[in-house]
Amino acid sequence: MNASLQIDGVDVFVEGESTHAIVMVHGWPDTYRLWDDQVKFLKARFRCIRFTLPGFDIARPRQAHSLDALVATLKCVVQTTCPGEKVTLMLHDWGCLFGYQFAIRHPSLVERIVGVDIGDAGSRAHVRSMSAKAKAMVFGYQLWLAIAWRIGGRIGERMTRAMARALRCPSDPQFIGSNMCYPYYIRWFGAHGSYRHLVSFEPSWPMLYIYGGRKPFQFHSTAWVEALRRRPGSQVLEFACGHWVMKSKPQEFNQAVGAWLGSSGQRSQAAGL
Repeated sequence: MNASLQIDGVDVFVEGESTHAIVMVHGWPDTYRLWDDQVKFLKARFRCIRFTLPGFDIARPRQAHSLDALVATLKCVVQTTCPGEKVTLMLHDWGCLFGYQFAIRHPSLVERIVGVDIGDAGSRAHVRSMSAKAKAMVFGYQLWLAIAWRIGGRIGERMTRAMARALRCPSDPQFIGSNMCYPYYIRWFGAHGSYRHLVSFEPSWPMLYIYGGRKPFQFHSTAWVEALRRRPGSQVLEFACGHWVMKSKPQEFNQAVGAWLGSSGQRSQAAGL
């Protein structure tokens, strides 16, 4: 089954015939295309559902979306494409933040989670674990992107694409624009409801956490990772690459995800979940 639907104002792509669904959510500065390799690999066994986050489509009018609005969109996508089902979430970057908050607010819709490179980022434990240099780097690139959103136009576009190059983002530049930078503006300027009311993410679902080890700093604390390792049914894997693990190591990433999804699915069936 290959279908394209419009749900809550976004184009949603569904590929695969299985009754088990994986909802894929990207981050900055990506689109639904981030998951191309994963869909090719997984669609024979799972129904893969993906979309470009509201406000991230460069072909659509520039608009910021609050956390509440994004969680509502994700809920609408899940309930429309998977009525009466629990889904697996596959999340990366800002998609992790939005997906984790969705799972916290709507736990009955989530079966398990694959989180990529973002753990408890921003938590007290994570902030304490970061060096002064790492904090300065985060502040620098995020404030740059927040300003790019605020300026917009040609200057904002140039700023955004320059930062994407500097961070070695693998996405096609033709799909990258300052319109994607509104989460950073919300983060640093408290606009559109801010992110001050985020709930700390302590997963109660089986979770596979994959992260790239070759970065100047990590988006998780050691304590969070160690706690996750101890959770039954969960797994933590480090890959020798940077932030975009699914692009840097697609074959290894897909094999690891496929193996974990198979093993966690068997455990769920055995438990009668």
